[in-house]
Amino acid sequence: MPHLTTVAGPLPVSAVRGPALSHEHLVVDLDRTGDGAAVLAPGRHLGAVTSELAALRAEFGLSLIIELTCRGMGRDPRALARIAEESGVAVVAATGWYYEPFHRDEIGGTPVDRLTATLVREITDGLDSTGIRPGVLGEIGSHGDRPSEPESRALLASAHAALATGLSVATHAQLGRGGLAQLELLTGTGLAPHRISIGHQDLLDDPAVHRELAASGAYVAFDTVGKESYQSDDTRLRLLLALLEAGHADRALLSCDISRHGYLESEGGQGYGHLFRSFLPKARAAGVDDDLIDLMTRRNPLRFLTGADPDNAAESDTDTEVI
Repeated sequence: MPHLTTVAGPLPVSAVRGPALSHEHLVVDLDRTGDGAAVLAPGRHLGAVTSELAALRAEFGLSLIIELTCRGMGRDPRALARIAEESGVAVVAATGWYYEPFHRDEIGGTPVDRLTATLVREITDGLDSTGIRPGVLGEIGSHGDRPSEPESRALLASAHAALATGLSVATHAQLGRGGLAQLELLTGTGLAPHRISIGHQDLLDDPAVHRELAASGAYVAFDTVGKESYQSDDTRLRLLLALLEAGHADRALLSCDISRHGYLESEGGQGYGHLFRSFLPKARAAGVDDDLIDLMTRRNPLRFLTGADPDNAAESDTDTEVI
C-alpha cells in the first residue's frame, strides 16, 4: 500500500479521508525588506496557524497539508511537527530550492550532481539534523519564461533526486510564467509528468497553457486561491472551469499558498479556509459536483505525491513506496 512521508512518519494514503491543501506554508520567512510582512514565525504565529488548521479539520475534515517551505525559505521541521500534532492535520514537509532571489550560497556554481546529493541526503537522513524526512520536493522555483541558469540546476537536481527517491516535484512558476519550460527541463531527465505539479497557474490567464500541461500528464496547480491582489477568484474560477470542461479534472490541484502573517484569519486575512468557505461554494454554484471536488482536493493530491490511485491501493508506480 502506498504511504506518504509526513513530519510524524509514514502515513498510509487510506488514512487521508478528507481534503488536502496542496500548496501551503505554515512556517516561512521570505522577508527581504525588513518589514516582517512575508513571515510566519513559530514564536509569534504558530498558535494562530494551529488553531486555523484544527478548526478546518473539525468543520471540513481537513486531513493533509503539503507544506512547500524549502531551503532558504525559513523552514522549521520541528515547528511543522508541533503544528501537525496539535492540529490533528497531517503535514508533508519539503526540500529543494525556491527561485533565484532566495537561493542560498550553496547554489553558487555547484554542479547538478552535488546539488542532487544534498537533496537525497535530506530525503534519506532528515531535515536540518532533526530526523524529520521530507515527503515532496518543492517549491522548486523559477521566474520569467525560462529558468535562469542557477534555477535550471536547482530544477535538474530536484528531478534527479525525485528519480532516486520516489518523491514528486512541485514548482514555483513566478506569476504563473515559465511552466512549460519547467516541465520540459524536468521531464528531460526521465521524470514522469505525473510526478510533477506546475505551480501558480491560476495567475496565468492562458487556458491553452493549462491544457497543454494537463495533456502532458502534469498537475496544474491553482494554488493562490484568495490572493485577490494578484488575481480575482472570479478569474481563477473561469480558468478552472475551462480546464475541467477540457476533460482535465484529474490534473487540477487547489490551495491558498498562505505565505505571510497578514493572510491569517486572526489578522483579518482570508486564511487557509478560504478555499473551502468561499471558492468551492462558488465552484459548486457553477456546476462542479462533490465528486469533482473530492477529486481535486483529495484524490489528486494523493496521486501526485505517490503516483498511485488513492482509492485503489493495488495500483501504484514501482517507485511510490515512499516511507
